[in-house]
Amino acid sequence: MQLDSTHQHVVFGAGLIGGFLYGTLASQGFSVAMVARPSVKEKLSGGLQLSDYQNNTATIASPRFTTKESGASDYVWLTVKCTAIADVAADMMGCVNENTTIFCCQNGLGSDGLIKQAFPNNRVLKVMVPFNVVEVSPGHLHRGSEGQLTLECQDSPNVDKDVLSIIKQLDSPLMPVSGSEDIQAILWAKLQLNLVNAINALADIPVKPMLEQRGYRRVMALLMEELLAVVGKKNIILPKLTALPPSLIPRLMKVPDVVFRVLANKMLAVDPNVRTSMWWDLSNGKHTEIEFINGAILEEARGVGVACPANEAMVRLIREVERGERSQGMSSEELWRECSG
Repeated sequence: MQLDSTHQHVVFGAGLIGGFLYGTLASQGFSVAMVARPSVKEKLSGGLQLSDYQNNTATIASPRFTTKESGASDYVWLTVKCTAIADVAADMMGCVNENTTIFCCQNGLGSDGLIKQAFPNNRVLKVMVPFNVVEVSPGHLHRGSEGQLTLECQDSPNVDKDVLSIIKQLDSPLMPVSGSEDIQAILWAKLQLNLVNAINALADIPVKPMLEQRGYRRVMALLMEELLAVVGKKNIILPKLTALPPSLIPRLMKVPDVVFRVLANKMLAVDPNVRTSMWWDLSNGKHTEIEFINGAILEEARGVGVACPANEAMVRLIREVERGERSQGMSSEELWRECSG
């Protein structure tokens, strides 16, 4: 395969996902730089090391940085959180011209709409990031779970031909990559899995011990069942992102703990200390992405006439903690009472 090193790529927002994406682009021969905070630049001054749960590795000896004023790029990979999109749109102006393609790599639904408003004449494509990345040590990022990075693209002659080429070059054991014409269905399937985020943030315990408790899983099942009702009304067929079809995941959540440990051993094979990004935001007094996750379900539900009281309760609870009106550390019984009516 002929490598494309002529087009310029910029990763805008070099957090955990952005840093891992940058390192993979660089290791696969792309011409790429990243816009990052001074603290990130200092952390990566000794190089960037990538690894994953299957023991694949890559090293970037001298990461390349750029600034938001340094001129337009051919491709911008936007990896900031949903809550930062509105502010970042103005900062991106110096990296974008009329020919720039923008890849939106956020959780949930709706962030690409904000970018399309800011850049109405640009091609804006959605990206689904299925895996988590952790910082093992300064300059060492580790992909800790499976899944293919999925780019929105049309698989037809002369449409998104460049994106298909990017997918072929970027795809590697370190970071599997694929394309999809129906990215919206994939994002909905990912959204179903992201419903764990708010529960984890409110429970204030690591994900693994939370999943081991049927009480918390029952709340997850409630949230998921509401999502499935919405996608059913919208006639969206969800693809399978895990070992189980999306429609069966809520049933699995409801089984007794002893059965769950046997059936979901792969789901429980996570670092016992891992928590979600929403937990981190809430614990550090930051605004969460609740609007783009549970809030997005409510927005779509209103359009098709589906009631989602559990997701509505979850948005309210997160907002109460954000305003200092409620504390984290909710038990599964408390969450069930709030969400089940």
